[in-house]
Amino acid sequence: MAEAYERFRPGYPEELAGVVLAYAGRPVRTVLEIGAGTGKATRLFAGRGLAVTATEPDESMLAALRRHVPATVRTVRAAFEELPTDERYGLVYAAAALHWTAPEGRWARMAELLAPGGVFASFGGPVRLADPAVEEAVLAARSPYLASDEVPSPDGTPPEELMQWPGTELLRSPWFSDVQQSLIERRLTMTADDWVGHLSTVSAYLVLPPAKRERALDEIARVLPETVAIDADLTVHLARRNGRPSP
Repeated sequence: MAEAYERFRPGYPEELAGVVLAYAGRPVRTVLEIGAGTGKATRLFAGRGLAVTATEPDESMLAALRRHVPATVRTVRAAFEELPTDERYGLVYAAAALHWTAPEGRWARMAELLAPGGVFASFGGPVRLADPAVEEAVLAARSPYLASDEVPSPDGTPPEELMQWPGTELLRSPWFSDVQQSLIERRLTMTADDWVGHLSTVSAYLVLPPAKRERALDEIARVLPETVAIDADLTVHLARRNGRPSP
């Protein structure tokens, strides 16, 4: 699975690092990444000269990460809930990984990992076919196997709401303030094989029985053109750690 993540998941644009670091408003020296996977986002922030600690519970993912990031990146095999809180960072971020963390005590623990005034960032978003006709053909092809491959909002926020998760939770948290949401628009092009490879890394397909997953992906591949246009917009959430919880 780590190989598929590395090959098929899109990376992150330089613009993203600029948005996060501009929000910080002061030099950021130490960074903690939650659920780093194979290091797609790690490379972005380490490339800015930041001291990144990349954490990931899956050893195969972490091994792939180590092959692709600078030697200056510190790696820790641990889930978010297992991380020690004796060290505080100027920036803690999650790249399409926050929904894997346990909701109980999430923001109190996040605050423990941040220095006062430090920045939390979460970014990601659905990767979708841009051509409605191609999307309709794919929906029909996969319908016997899977009704939807979208990740539902962890707190049930409807997609038409202006503020999306995790911004909704951050607004309610006494530990964070200055919550902001922004969008980085991206249009990519993939071969049909690469798009099917990407789908093979999506949780909705991963939870299917292997034989059913293989049939679904085969049916999707059958209706795709040679190349597909992809909408891969990134929704970015930013918040600042209060010095103490608000009353």
